[in-house]
Order: sequence, then C-alpha cells, then structure tokens
Amino acid sequence: MFKTLVKPQWLLAKDGKPPESLTEILVLCAAIDEKQNLAQVCRDLGMSYRHGWGVLREAKRALGMPVVLMKRGRGAELTELGRKLLWADKRIAARLTPMLQTLESELDTELARTFSIAPVGLRVHASHGFAIAALRDVLIEEKFPVDLKYMGSQEALASLSRKECDIAGFHVPTGKLETAALAFYDSWLGDATLRIINLATRQQGLMVMQGNPKNLKTLSDLKRADVRFVNRQSGSGTRMLLDMLLKQQQIKEIDIVGYENNEYTHAAIAAYIASGMADVGFGIETAARQFKLDFIPIAMERYFLATHKRSLNMTSVKQVIDILNTREFKHVVNQLPGYNAERCGSVYTVAETFSSLTKRAKVVKEKS
Repeated sequence: MFKTLVKPQWLLAKDGKPPESLTEILVLCAAIDEKQNLAQVCRDLGMSYRHGWGVLREAKRALGMPVVLMKRGRGAELTELGRKLLWADKRIAARLTPMLQTLESELDTELARTFSIAPVGLRVHASHGFAIAALRDVLIEEKFPVDLKYMGSQEALASLSRKECDIAGFHVPTGKLETAALAFYDSWLGDATLRIINLATRQQGLMVMQGNPKNLKTLSDLKRADVRFVNRQSGSGTRMLLDMLLKQQQIKEIDIVGYENNEYTHAAIAAYIASGMADVGFGIETAARQFKLDFIPIAMERYFLATHKRSLNMTSVKQVIDILNTREFKHVVNQLPGYNAERCGSVYTVAETFSSLTKRAKVVKEKS
C-alpha cells in the first residue's frame, strides 16, 4: 500500500539567480526559538556546530540580514527577521496541512489504481479537527486503508448522502443553539437509516494573545475599534456557530474589525494571532494552547461521525468503531485541551442523538 507525503517548501529567488531552499534555515530557527542555544540545537539535529554556523551565515547572505543573534556562552535568539520567517512558516503549515493531507489521500488512491492494488477500503469526508486528525494518525500507524478528505460539515454530510463516502464527520453545538444548528443539516439528517457515532465533545471560544493584553472577555468585545479579529471561512461549522452566537447577542458583523479576514483551520487562526496579525479569533481550545495563546470558553459542541445503518456491517467501519472504543484512543483525545472522549465510539440513531431534530422535522421511513 502506498502512503504519500506532501510537504510545502520555501524557496528564495533573488537577482535572477536559481532559487535556494530555506528549509534548513527554518528548521534551525524553530529549534533555536525553543532551545535558545545553538550548540544544543546542533546536537539535537545531528549536525556539527560548524555546519550550523554555516547555515546561519548562508541565511544572512541570502536574506541580507541575520536571522539569529548570538550571545555569550553560545546562547542564541531569533532576530525580528528570524521570528517573522518562523511565524510565516507556522501559518503556512497550519493553513495547508488539512488540504495537503486530503491531496495525499487522493494520490494514494490514484497510485493504488495505477498499480492494480486493491482500492481503499474506507472513504471518510470530515470537518477538520484534532480528534479526527488523531484518528487519522492511528489509522495510518496501523496501515489501515482509508481515504480521508477534509471539508466543511455540510459538504461532508452531502457527500455521504450522495454515497461519495462511507463516513461523514460534522459538529453541532450543545444547548440552546443545537436546534438552530441542526436546521443547516436537515436535508441530510432526515434520513432515519443514518447512524451517529460519537467522537468527542470540544470547547469553542475566543483565542487571544498570552496574558490577554486587550482584556477581552465576551463576544461583545469584538465590537471595539482597537480589536482586530480573524474569522473562519464561510461554510465552515465554526463560522456557522459564530454567526449564530452573534445573531443571538445582536452583534452586527459590520461592527467587527477583521470579520472578513478568513482562515481555513483552527490552527491557522491561532497562528495568525500568535504572529501578531490579529488580536482575537474564534475556534477550539486545542489550537489556542498549541500556539501558547489564552482561551476564553464560549460554547461546547459535539463532534460526530455519520454513516448508514448498512455500513455498520462493513469490516472497515467496524474496525474504526473498535479503535474509537479503545482506552488508548480515548486517552489521546482526552489529552487534547478542551476535548472529552466520554462517549467516544458509542452509536445511536438520529432520533436518539438529536431529540430536538425529530420534534421539528419529519424523518423518512426507515428501510429494512
């Protein structure tokens, strides 16, 4: 079975000369930012101190400015240029990783067809999140054949309805907003042949700079003229949740500076804020902690995997449910800040999962 890996690469073109790779420079910058010691970084990376110095000299030559400032005792810290390069690299990785992982799955499938290898056994279309990413990692580690594509919650459920996937991942807020959110999914959740697999609950809220220098506490603070906001893209479940919360509190989008600025992942929102390009964003706690941001809880939501009743008999679906029910996987999910795996792996009908939905919508007669 093939497993392709697609990674972004930085190339610097200057004065008409062939482009030079900045990969090694960025690796050094990231390590120096963490360890603050060039000698220690070189040992950790398995390179000589002389080679590390050479990389930094080449960086200064190529960029025209140093990326690292050396201190006495071989201590080191990033210059302003070094910090900007590092944060730009982190934003790129946060923004592109889900898209590149989707591309990897597509390439794996095409290569398997080219070499007449058995087709991928399980197709999963899902809204991106840290628990579903953790599931992907386990499946890859166990060499489990899966074609995982990241997309918005609505698009994932639509794909399941069109039989373009076997499992669809989507999320729904708890409490008073559940009914309003389910209205966006009525077209697909009205099928009583669906079965809902619990994955996790997670916290959504405001991500702010460490120490919360703007003293932000509620969504109403987003209306302040001195606050710069960064948003999720239209069509995402998180954007849908935010818009419902704003409507509930009678906050107008036009009053929020930066509402039109979009990023495509929770991690990209966090990286955007951490690099100083915005003061606040809306997303899940895990991403905030990953980038050392503070987090203000606003809403709780549940993340589900939807499949059809008949698919529960598929060996691959059974294996996924078995993984979700393991103590090891639940531990991984529980270690994610803001996540809880209490019901992970449990399977219910739509009616059992969303009582508010069945009261409001007609459910098609289940076919045996």
